[in-house]
Amino acid sequence: MSDHLTQKPTACLALADGTLFYGHGFGATGQTTAELCFNTAMTGYQEIMTDPSYAGQVVTFTFPHIGNTGVTPEDDETADPVAAGMIVKWDPTDASNWRSTEELTTWLERRGRIGMGGVDTRRLTRAIRQQGAPHVALAHDPDGNFDIEALVAAARGFSGLEGLDLAKDVTCTQSYHWNEMRWAWPEGYTQQKDAKHKVVAIDFGAKRNILRCLASAGCDVTVLPASATAEDVLALNPDGVFLSNGPGDPAATGSYAVPMIQGVLEKELPVFGICLGHQMLALALGAKTIKMNHGHHGANHPVKDNETGKVEITSMNHGFAVDAQSLPESVSETHVSLFDGSNCGLRVKDKPVFSVQYHPEASPGPQDSYYLFERFAAAMDDRATA
Repeated sequence: MSDHLTQKPTACLALADGTLFYGHGFGATGQTTAELCFNTAMTGYQEIMTDPSYAGQVVTFTFPHIGNTGVTPEDDETADPVAAGMIVKWDPTDASNWRSTEELTTWLERRGRIGMGGVDTRRLTRAIRQQGAPHVALAHDPDGNFDIEALVAAARGFSGLEGLDLAKDVTCTQSYHWNEMRWAWPEGYTQQKDAKHKVVAIDFGAKRNILRCLASAGCDVTVLPASATAEDVLALNPDGVFLSNGPGDPAATGSYAVPMIQGVLEKELPVFGICLGHQMLALALGAKTIKMNHGHHGANHPVKDNETGKVEITSMNHGFAVDAQSLPESVSETHVSLFDGSNCGLRVKDKPVFSVQYHPEASPGPQDSYYLFERFAAAMDDRATA
């Protein structure tokens, strides 16, 4: 008989409705409250845990083999894990990969993030799908002592992500320059030394791989904090402006980001947005955003390009969406999800301004959508030769 069938649970997940899940804790000890989501990706747990868009969320991994490739500093999407915790079916396995420098469990403990294994993740995923992303409290105590009433109360007391501006918590504190390109065998990461386009990237919670994709597409990137004004952006005389991914409610972040974007749009510059950046652009153009039932989180989401008829398999991570019905006449809906028909892209008619809801940098995920970075570069080329 497995030890796990007889040993005392050392972790507990309490949902706001009083539902309890017990399992085996790993990583850091203690307690955290957050929204619970699930991610269906089969690879890239480290990139997911360090994606700033997961601020305020505990991630359930539907794929059971978590930990088997270990972790490496090369795969961090930001300096520290941002997701509040992780839930997995099986306890993390020992690392077996030539790039690994550390075990996942050690990494989580060192970085202060709680993990919980031995959970029926299929049941948990069904609960999320049926009731929407629940508010939860996750606790890890090696002695297995839990105050259940306090945990449920903590879950019920979580304010939720609606109305929450989390971009201000994960953005950079000051501007910086970026020239590192995408990882490639055998060199690894190399530097962009022949950039053609000067790009300002607004950091709402930017992933490093997005910045690398911009550099690989020939961009010299200057990153500015989320609070940057249109004057801050335009003072750098960019050829184009990029709006990054990020966490939280776009309407809350939009209170200060929308005026900045509108100021940039007046200058007819090429603009490209991803994820939260897509939602910010939509708000700046007069559209609305809505909270989704359980969001899209995974590396296998089919998206149709309405303009070409092509279907891309994409990487997604978002709990809010642009309300396609609210898009003004001057804006085309370019991409839609084939899972639920939700909006996944827009383009301003007769202007080099476009954005997508999904993650074309594919970290983790398929690389069907890298062409969008090249499209952004081509828009800057066209403007330079106009």
